[in-house]
Amino acid sequence: MTDPSFYLTMASAGLAGLAILTAAAHSGWRGWLQLKQQQMVIDSEMRSPGTPGATARIEIADLKERIRKLEAIAAGVDL
Repeated sequence: MTDPSFYLTMASAGLAGLAILTAAAHSGWRGWLQLKQQQMVIDSEMRSPGTPGATARIEIADLKERIRKLEAIAAGVDL
């Protein structure tokens, strides 16, 4: 068991195993990125250009609330 070829064989096998695991992880990562990209494309296609996103709707509601308050102040109504 103290033969140097044994250690060389074990090191080579370990390195080969690590290379295989790395290649599999890399392939999985690229597949996951491709899946996410396809989901983003589908989401953007499903959203029609006329409908605002959630953030835009919140901003519009906030602006409407500010306008309502300013109109109430201009009319002399206490809020």
